[in-house]
Amino acid sequence: MSETQKATDRPSPPPTAANSVDRFFRISERGSTFGREIRGGFATFFTMAYILVLNPIILGSAKDKFGESLDPVQLTTATALVAAVMTIIMGVAGNLPLALAAGLGLNAVVAFQIAPLMSWDDAMGLIVLEGLLICVLVVTGLREAVMHAIPQPLKQAISVGIGLFIAFIGFVDAGFVSRIPDAANTTVPVQLGGSGTLTGWPILVFCLGVLLTIGLLARKVKGAILISIVTMTLVAIVIDSLADIESWGLTTPQWPDRIVDTPDFGLIGHFSLFGAFGETTAITVVLLVFTLILSDFFDTMGTVVGISAEANLLDDEGKVPHLGRVLLIDGAAAVAGGAASSSSATSYIESAAGVGEGARTGFSNLVTGGLFALALFLTPLLTIVPLQAAAPALVAVGFLMMTQVKSIDWDRYEIAIPAFLTIAVMPFTYSITNGIGAGFLAYVVIKTVLGRAKEVHWLLWGASALFVVYFAIDPIEQLLGAK
Repeated sequence: MSETQKATDRPSPPPTAANSVDRFFRISERGSTFGREIRGGFATFFTMAYILVLNPIILGSAKDKFGESLDPVQLTTATALVAAVMTIIMGVAGNLPLALAAGLGLNAVVAFQIAPLMSWDDAMGLIVLEGLLICVLVVTGLREAVMHAIPQPLKQAISVGIGLFIAFIGFVDAGFVSRIPDAANTTVPVQLGGSGTLTGWPILVFCLGVLLTIGLLARKVKGAILISIVTMTLVAIVIDSLADIESWGLTTPQWPDRIVDTPDFGLIGHFSLFGAFGETTAITVVLLVFTLILSDFFDTMGTVVGISAEANLLDDEGKVPHLGRVLLIDGAAAVAGGAASSSSATSYIESAAGVGEGARTGFSNLVTGGLFALALFLTPLLTIVPLQAAAPALVAVGFLMMTQVKSIDWDRYEIAIPAFLTIAVMPFTYSITNGIGAGFLAYVVIKTVLGRAKEVHWLLWGASALFVVYFAIDPIEQLLGAK
């Protein structure tokens, strides 16, 4: 082989770093530039900024066991604060273009599953507890055991079920679907609109918002969800000023007296770590925490691997660089979200938008986190969005989560039936926990009936036993004389 050919075959050395910041974040080494990182940071923020609107609406629309609601202004501040701090920490310590904020799906669990059973402080305490347990799983190396315990199709079914649940919430919150009162003596539990037909300007805003959102998604417009929310909020403001509308629901779309205001940190630190045990049964608390861990942990794993692969950052063995550190930061984000009363914060798949703009390092997170910090002072502007303008985003997110259904093998009944029950039970019972429990129990039973019980991981057996107690809690309490 000639010397020229040998020189050609040698891998080229990485570009020389321009300065200490370049060296720290390995910007040039990863084939990126400051310009690409900055553009990527902006793209990620504008793609996931909808959470600043949706999280306060989802959490703010629910009431706890005592009929208390969280303040939307304080929720917006808490959501922006946690997103800003944890995104920057991930950038500096994890050096991945991976932004974090309150997780959709997780906040639905908190709002509609956990809060009705206890106070908000107790509910947020469970989020903190969940985050701490995730950190323990990472530190002890148990994440591999948990990862392998649940079959991949069931994980995908859980995401699909949550997607349908979120979409259903969107339809209900917007008034597109409403529950028929039991006094009507009908066989149909829900109906179109409030009386079987769609009436009123707010419903029109929702319908137009859905059409706009799906149109933008079909054209693969970056920031489609945020564009739809902003556009339909402006439309709602115009309609409200021209038409005589009795009620928009929780939020009336009226331009605020001022756009900039001092952040309200009133919710920060309002959590009770073990208060939930005094409000409901221990088995219920355990199952709720398990549900949170399941949703948070596996969503994060998929997101981290997916973003790293998209950015060509996986090593020769397909592993994410500094995975343990990245997962530990994600667990800490859950703790921070609970401590701030903004629900569990987690890694966002929308970070792919930044990667698409060229981001390859954690430097882009400094830009994204900085924009979230700026949003702290724009709360009045962010809290004028009516449910009818934000709910189309829930429908869109439901669709995006639904796309995972194609990966489930529907010809294998031992997988297909548990997956179907997981997906169906969640929206039909308005409970994510019920869906997961139904899927787990069906999987264990079918495997046992087929004589393949040994294929079920012991962790899944343990979880299924807990779900048996969960579903049969009333007769169990009667047998034990607790009722």
